[in-house]
Amino acid sequence: MKHCCITGGIGTGKSYVCNLLRKRGIDVYDCDSAAKRLMRTSAYIRERLTTLIGEDAYNDDGTLNKPVVAKFLLESEENKQSINAIVHPVVMEDFLASGQQWMECAILYEAKLEHYVDTVIAVSAPYEVRVERVMRRDGISRENAEEWINKQMPQEQIEERSQYVIYNDGTSSLEAQVDSILNILKENYTLR
Repeated sequence: MKHCCITGGIGTGKSYVCNLLRKRGIDVYDCDSAAKRLMRTSAYIRERLTTLIGEDAYNDDGTLNKPVVAKFLLESEENKQSINAIVHPVVMEDFLASGQQWMECAILYEAKLEHYVDTVIAVSAPYEVRVERVMRRDGISRENAEEWINKQMPQEQIEERSQYVIYNDGTSSLEAQVDSILNILKENYTLR
């Protein structure tokens, strides 16, 4: 089975593109939602995060202590990579076990997960558009939106490493771009 990934930085519109795929009958695995679920439910992840961060990584009721984990994550690139090394392999195992062919993964390249998929489709948007979208969606300041965007891999690098790019600039038709890519992929894949 061939696997496809939708990726791109925050505010590019990955989720919107995935919804267009769903409207076309394509089920898309959401890596972000899966990571959140698995951080709550996986005994392996819980044990490893507790060892890495400390006993306060989880609350007494077994839920993830998000402020503690977020603080640890943002303290250094090394901390971020340590958490990724625990969580992302479990997410990929879950994706492969799901039987789904498509996934949405914002940090595919940063987490070095591209070897799990055969085709990568980047969703791209101009910087200013992304900043505005993130500010509006999350109700945060411009400074915070820019900070999140600038912590991610530059959009140009994501585009260069991907086989296809969907431009979500507000003027190009997303529907037409999605259909064009799907038509190309149908020649080489059994899409479902």
